[in-house]
Amino acid sequence: MRLRALTAGAVTAVLALSMAACGSSDSGSANPSVDAGAQFEAGTTMAKLKTAGKIKIGTKFDQPLFGLKGLDGKPAGFDVEVAKLVAAKLGLSADKIEWVESQSKFREEYIEQGKVDLVVATYTINDKRKERVSFAGPYYQAGQDLMVKKDSTVDGPEALKAANAKVCSVTGSTPAEKIKEYVDPSNIVLFDVYSKCADALRTGQVQAVTTDNVILLGLIDASKGEFKLVGKPFTTEPYGIGIKKGDTKFCQFIDDTLKAADSNGDYAKAWKDTAGKVAPEAPKLPELSACS
Repeated sequence: MRLRALTAGAVTAVLALSMAACGSSDSGSANPSVDAGAQFEAGTTMAKLKTAGKIKIGTKFDQPLFGLKGLDGKPAGFDVEVAKLVAAKLGLSADKIEWVESQSKFREEYIEQGKVDLVVATYTINDKRKERVSFAGPYYQAGQDLMVKKDSTVDGPEALKAANAKVCSVTGSTPAEKIKEYVDPSNIVLFDVYSKCADALRTGQVQAVTTDNVILLGLIDASKGEFKLVGKPFTTEPYGIGIKKGDTKFCQFIDDTLKAADSNGDYAKAWKDTAGKVAPEAPKLPELSACS
C-alpha cells in the first residue's frame, strides 16, 4: 500500500499513536533474530562491522512512526526497525547499534565523513544525492503532501499561491525543493526539524507544512485533532538506505536483507509494530534498484 489514499478522516479513524505514547522508544516488537554465524568476504564493509561488533546508524529523532527519540534516549519507528534488520543480518544485536541523529541537511556529510555506517532516515533517493552517496533499496515509497489546520480551506498545492500561504519544510530536504513549484520563495519557511514546522503551524506563523505523507501522519497524530492531511500527494518519494559512494557489495547485502525480510514476514512486522498503528495495511516492498 502507498499512503496516497489516506485522508484526514482516515487518520483520525485509525489513530493509535500519540506523543505521550512515543515517550518511550519501545515499539512493542521483539528485536529481530541475530544471525550469529554470519560470515563475510574479508575486506568488505560487512566483515569490518561484524569484526568490530558494533555499527553506527543515522536516523531521525523527531519523526513519529519512522524515527522518534524516546525517554530512554533511543529512537523508535519503521526506519529504526528496518535498520535493526540490517544489523541483525550482520550478526549484531540491537544493543550494538549506536544511533546517530541525522537531520536532512547532514545525511550525505555524515556518510562521507564516516560518522555513520549507513543512514535510514526517510531518505529519498534522487540523482543529486547519488552524486555523493550510494543507496540500497528502496525499502518504502512515500509521497509529498500538505498538513494544515483542521479548519483550513487549502485543498491541494495549487491553492497555496492564491492564498498567499506560507509553507514550512526542513532545510536540505526534497520537499523543500519541490514546494518551490507551488509557492513564492519568500513564502517558504525552513527549519532544521519538522517539529518546529508543526509549532509554526500551530501558532499561525505558517499556513501549511509539507513533507512526505507518512511523516505528516505522525505529526497529525500528535496534534490530537488540531491538524489534518490534505490527502493529495504530488510526488513519488522512494526511501533508500544511504551508504558510502560505490560500496556495491554492501548495497547488495542490504538489498538481499530487505528481500529476505519481505519473504519471511519481518518487513511486514516492522511496519505493523510502528507506522502500522496509523496505517494498518503493510506496504509492499518496492522494486529494488540496481546497486552502483
